[in-house]
Amino acid sequence: MMTEIKLGFCNPPEPVYLYVKNGESSGESYLWYHYIIDEDKTIPVKQKGLAGYLSELRITAKEFKGKDNIKLDIVVAADEIYIVRTGIETNFAKTFLLAASQVYDFSKPVIIAVTSGDENTVFCRLYDATTKVKIRREWDANADWASIIADIQSRLGGSFSSIPLIPEQQTQPKPVAHPQDLRVKHIRNLLNYPLDLVKEYLHFQEVSSPSQLPISKIDSLVKTICLSWAADKFDNPNHAEHSYEQQVLYAVANGSDELTAIKSWMQHLQATKLEVVSQ
Repeated sequence: MMTEIKLGFCNPPEPVYLYVKNGESSGESYLWYHYIIDEDKTIPVKQKGLAGYLSELRITAKEFKGKDNIKLDIVVAADEIYIVRTGIETNFAKTFLLAASQVYDFSKPVIIAVTSGDENTVFCRLYDATTKVKIRREWDANADWASIIADIQSRLGGSFSSIPLIPEQQTQPKPVAHPQDLRVKHIRNLLNYPLDLVKEYLHFQEVSSPSQLPISKIDSLVKTICLSWAADKFDNPNHAEHSYEQQVLYAVANGSDELTAIKSWMQHLQATKLEVVSQ
């Protein structure tokens, strides 16, 4: 049955952008919001679920303070076109991707729901909109996120990805770096680790970029970078490794953002070292 088109005055069919934020952490009752760019106005969304057809999944580079911020855009066709935009490294993005990887028929509607975690954390819950059954997959901090995104995108190619959307820009989109390349870059910059040493490691592995490595090798490289920074914080190198496992790996395994966990670990070690020196 064809949808009746109402003729006459109407609003342009531009997508509605939704952003994720834990307003509950500051005493408010929302976990995501709609932002009207032209009016610089934030509109909290009280409902915690959005029902519709997942039509597209794309990676977008948005410039902020002179740097590219990589965003995951989740495009949903419902009463309007909605685009849920969130950081590629957020817990919301990762829990969405893990659940969406279990969906094999995107011609059926789903419910994307937000749920609050500790402090400012927001997680995603995905449901079959028809049966209301939650789509589950166990948390996997070491998941190959780039492969999951590519797999979901390939499945969407045969469903509703052909729904026409108004592009954000008429210009050619900027190329987007692979998430694993960005992971290594951000951690290397944070700990001021020499780029030459990363290149040497990649050369030894016979690759030209971190994205060409299996996730276990990237984890090993990240650990090497972190322990190199911590080398002068402990007399015993085993203590540094134990601290890293307890405060970084454990936190990431329980849903924390890796970069945030590393920053907290660094602050803890610096404070501990100062305390020892002052004694």
